[in-house]
Amino acid sequence: MSGDAHLLVAADYVVFAVVLLLSAAVGFYYAWRSRKQGTSRDFLTGGRKLNALAVSMSLTASYMSSVTVLSNPAEVYRYGAIFGYLSISYVIAVVYTSEVFLPVFYRLAINSTYEYLELRFSRATRLLGMLIFFFNVLLYTGLVIYAPALALNQVTGMNLWGGIISTATVCTLYCALGGLKAVVWTDVVQIGIMFAGYMSVIIKCVILKGGISTILSDAQEGGRINFVDFDINPLRRHTFWTLVFGGAFTWSSIYGTYQPQVQRYNSCKSIKHARLALFINVLGLVCTLTSSVISGLCLYSFYKNCDPWKAGQVSSPDQLLPYLVMDILADHQGLPGLFFAAVYSASLSTVSTSINAMAAVTMEDLIKPRIKLSEKKLLLISKGLSVFFGIVCVAMAGLASLMGHMMQAVSIIGGVTGGPLLGLFSLGVLCPFVNSKGGLWGLVAGLAVAVSVTIGELISPSPPEMTRPLSLSTEGCKFTSGGSLNWTTPLPTEPSLFTTTPGQNTDDIHAVQWHSPSYLYFCVIGGLTAIIVGIIISLLTGGLRETVDPRLMLMKEDTLSYHLFKRVKDGVMGGTDNVGQPNKEDGINKPAHGKIDNDIRVSSF
Repeated sequence: MSGDAHLLVAADYVVFAVVLLLSAAVGFYYAWRSRKQGTSRDFLTGGRKLNALAVSMSLTASYMSSVTVLSNPAEVYRYGAIFGYLSISYVIAVVYTSEVFLPVFYRLAINSTYEYLELRFSRATRLLGMLIFFFNVLLYTGLVIYAPALALNQVTGMNLWGGIISTATVCTLYCALGGLKAVVWTDVVQIGIMFAGYMSVIIKCVILKGGISTILSDAQEGGRINFVDFDINPLRRHTFWTLVFGGAFTWSSIYGTYQPQVQRYNSCKSIKHARLALFINVLGLVCTLTSSVISGLCLYSFYKNCDPWKAGQVSSPDQLLPYLVMDILADHQGLPGLFFAAVYSASLSTVSTSINAMAAVTMEDLIKPRIKLSEKKLLLISKGLSVFFGIVCVAMAGLASLMGHMMQAVSIIGGVTGGPLLGLFSLGVLCPFVNSKGGLWGLVAGLAVAVSVTIGELISPSPPEMTRPLSLSTEGCKFTSGGSLNWTTPLPTEPSLFTTTPGQNTDDIHAVQWHSPSYLYFCVIGGLTAIIVGIIISLLTGGLRETVDPRLMLMKEDTLSYHLFKRVKDGVMGGTDNVGQPNKEDGINKPAHGKIDNDIRVSSF
């Protein structure tokens, strides 16, 4: 390995431009096909005519952001393949979403997830939920735009703000012209590009190493095959329990309550297609995670004796995979361009998703309830909102430089905002006795606790004995950095705001210092707090005496498990052939034709 910097050549830029133009062309094509959409509802939901396969690929693409492509392999490189246990959490989250949230949201035919909060609780709860959503999506989108552009700028010399502005511009154009349908079908193309980028790196690594067995052997020797870790200590960064239990909460909040995901499966032509889209999406998530884990093991196999981060060749773990790409693919003109196009495709899919979701929430939660306009004007406003939020996303990219390591930053943001919302929506759908007061104060309490835990983590990061980064070496490095390199320097860690002075007893400091739980538990803490406080406040304020419209609650007939169980039971007992078929009048086979009336809300704050 050489320490010399590699730069992209003309062929890389050509491949990069062609791939991104292809992505944009698909979006513009569907924008042109959808130019006669007559209503803002069609613009924001795709006319509720999308099929399961397209929506499932779009769900996967919106998850597979640039953070996933760059940060997840670095996470495996530093902490081991135990990260793969997240695949179990994906399955749990999708099953929970399919059984609990999907039937209710699809029956109500809502465009904005936060409409449900007003129908079930109160307008104050709806507005607070909407503000939390905007906080989450703006920070996340800014990070997704800025971080990959910075990584590629520092590793390859690619223009930083050129990458940021081009990403936002392309997304904004096809979002504003084609709405959700253009976003979904562009995602379908982009997911293929993203996997092609991953495969180009993995295949080249396997060839250079003489087979996958060598990579796995190196990983085993370096402690990266570390699946046997069932420590229940909640302070540990990655164990089976933090990844499965904490991950299940995090992904349930994303798939069950996060506007971009709900908006997608609600755009399907039937609830059968919506459920199928969610389950097919699990395969996409698992394939993505598997690619990330293998890429991380490839990183370790190549740099086990000379870590570029510890040796000062990169300034952040998020730059490790681009560094490897330039190290092994620079001689193959065009392939680095393909990989970096995959990174930017990941940004495109996530940013376009966010723009469309913010436009939908603004339209449904802020404009329609207050202003009576014709459908033509509402459609124009929807397109204008897409342009506006595209500009805002560029502005938010400037804040992303303060967030540190991408993957953990995204998880913390999601945990702070997603946990309380998951708790609130779960209360609304599952607990008829929870009233508007309990819902609102449960959300506030969950948010306050989640923010407090996050501040504790920022002030006093978890010590190495809890995060347990695996060993990295520079003994085999044959290059020199610009200055003197201290080969015995320990692995860089996140700085702490607490410092000790000479003569101070460090044991006393650690005795009183806050130790944060795993970042994967932030969502669990916020969600459970919202549930507990919501139940207590509701019981104290007469929640048991109130009634709720059944359309706002989950009914056993809504769930797939009920019909499967009934089919098996009646099959054993000699039931009829029609057992397990939902009643067409129960509202779960197709969405409501019109908006559900606001007067069904039975409690207010």
